[in-house]
Amino acid sequence: MVKETLTLLVTSLTLITSLISCEEIQVSQSVSSEDDIEIVFIVEPRLDQDENGYYHLELNPSTFQTLHRLSGHIYRNGIPLDVMKFNWESSHFWMLGDTLGYFIHRGLTDDLEYVSYDTTYITGFSDFIVPTINCCSYSNSDGEVNTMFGPVWTMRSDTIMVSVGYFIDYTTFVSDSIEIVLD
Repeated sequence: MVKETLTLLVTSLTLITSLISCEEIQVSQSVSSEDDIEIVFIVEPRLDQDENGYYHLELNPSTFQTLHRLSGHIYRNGIPLDVMKFNWESSHFWMLGDTLGYFIHRGLTDDLEYVSYDTTYITGFSDFIVPTINCCSYSNSDGEVNTMFGPVWTMRSDTIMVSVGYFIDYTTFVSDSIEIVLD
């Protein structure tokens, strides 16, 4: 009978300098048995990092919401891991008002010119809670994983904690987090 031991090592937020890219955070998990298995996840927020370890996202002042793609790569024994599910969470949410948006009804005149003749408002969404990050994503054949992060202008000057995690063997959940300052 082969006795398997599970050793979980989650690194704290440290700066890993690569020759190709700038800052990365690496989460490493090792399972020791007859076959050594090492799973490495590297978070790549694609943002500048300050000397305190905080990442900075500059919000667009001309839009309500600023969209930014957060990325990462996952490897098993150095080989990209395909179709690995990731769970993303954010410390911040925002709320919708009563009106989500509107439709402008347009039609053609006898001269085949478009005209707007009515507007329908989409209502009934008062106090609907909207997360600032998509909850789930899967890695592709290159081991790349992506999610969209969308803070709103009213969150300017806040620091948001973004957590990402994944299950290794249906029972072991590995996670790490980064902090993003909204400038």
